[in-house]
Amino acid sequence: MASVDSTSYIDSLVNKGSSTSSSSSTDSAEMQDRFLKLLVAQINNQDPLNPMDNAQMTSQMAQINTVTGIQGLNDTMKSMSTQFTALQVLQGTSLVGREVLVSNPTLSIHEGTRDSTAEGAEEGDKETIRYANGAIDLSSTASKVKVEILDPSGKVIDTIDAGALPEGRHYFTWDATDYEGTGAPSFRIVAENNGKAVDATAYARHYVQSVGMSNGLMQIDLIGAATITYGDVKAIL
Repeated sequence: MASVDSTSYIDSLVNKGSSTSSSSSTDSAEMQDRFLKLLVAQINNQDPLNPMDNAQMTSQMAQINTVTGIQGLNDTMKSMSTQFTALQVLQGTSLVGREVLVSNPTLSIHEGTRDSTAEGAEEGDKETIRYANGAIDLSSTASKVKVEILDPSGKVIDTIDAGALPEGRHYFTWDATDYEGTGAPSFRIVAENNGKAVDATAYARHYVQSVGMSNGLMQIDLIGAATITYGDVKAIL
């Protein structure tokens, strides 16, 4: 009689589980049922002169339990991953409307109001302004720091004299009311300490419009700037 090898079936399940663990057609109960049928068939068709010993049978039963456990663990991990993704999005909603720091010198321009400076303006009168926020991070104390605002072609269109600044992070706001360019402006930092250049990192500040998930990563949509991942956020302001 032809014999049926349940060990080969177990090996195929292990290999299948490592490559297609997400398959929904084979659950733990089905695997156990197939294994028991194969094991009974193997016992019925064994060679009477060379029967399967107890150690081999015990080993095969242990293997099917291992396969079943792995399948159950995979299902649990998938469920946990789904819940974790939902939790990330829920937590990410707290970023909406907040300002974040991004390691990128491209500025986003926003609108606001301030007390009117127009001639003849009365107390309480407001005027609309446009502005952009940024930050600089100095590696050491600088005796002179300038922030040069650049148009999309790289031409300097304005300069902010920040004076002397200590080591660390500093914030600035650029009045962009008179900016008439069609593209997003950017900036660069010129810092020195008694004639010696000081390393500085440029950061842009952007407001968060919305958050979502894509390919397992949290995506953050910024107002007036490109979409980034959560890993690109250097600070939440």
